[in-house]
Amino acid sequence: MWLQRPFKHPRVICVLGMHRSGTSFLTGSLQQAGVELHKFHSDNPHNRKGNRENQDIVDLNERVLADNGGSWDNPPEMVAWSEKHLNEAREIVSQYEGYPIWGFKDPRTVITFDGWHSILPELESVGIFRHPVSVARSLQTRDQSTSIDDGLALWGLYNKALLAHYDRQRFPIICFDKDLDSLKIDLRALSKQLKLPGERSFDFYETTLVHHLQTENAVLPEDISEIYQRLLACAL
Repeated sequence: MWLQRPFKHPRVICVLGMHRSGTSFLTGSLQQAGVELHKFHSDNPHNRKGNRENQDIVDLNERVLADNGGSWDNPPEMVAWSEKHLNEAREIVSQYEGYPIWGFKDPRTVITFDGWHSILPELESVGIFRHPVSVARSLQTRDQSTSIDDGLALWGLYNKALLAHYDRQRFPIICFDKDLDSLKIDLRALSKQLKLPGERSFDFYETTLVHHLQTENAVLPEDISEIYQRLLACAL
């Protein structure tokens, strides 16, 4: 007698992290390890290898933030998803049908996470963070209008949200401030922890694409320092 194979739900992995914090690096590395991204930006003006984002997801996250009176650089205190938003998310998710392991990243998802989790209850998260001053300097270089103080404040909002997600459900977090060899060690450990099927060479990272690393003498506001120290304690 022929027995029907049980349906196996796909695994979905979401990369969580602040803008300019290595999320593209992590997503590209997960892609090398076997996580399908479907459609994504492979090149953009601020990242020669592309930010690895699905523009449909970015656009939806932007609409969710805007409909809650905010934006990526002015996150609302509370984010409510309408049924229209959820239906749009379901339509996006349907594009990935047939992939056993797929993933996505958009830094805005740190703020809009609950809506995605509501339609993907088994969503797996992976986090990444970077020194606050490196992020603030990178934002200032990219956006011109973002001051260092504004960048630090924004870093605090995003990474406080990242830690809130971590407190609810533990997941691996990587520190992007490490040297290349150490990052590769963390990526291999992460790939093993996530049981990913792909290669382990992890050559997505290029040192020429990483800037604003001089943070040794940086003095941080107390609240920002506390968040950063907690992230370091949580990291692989």
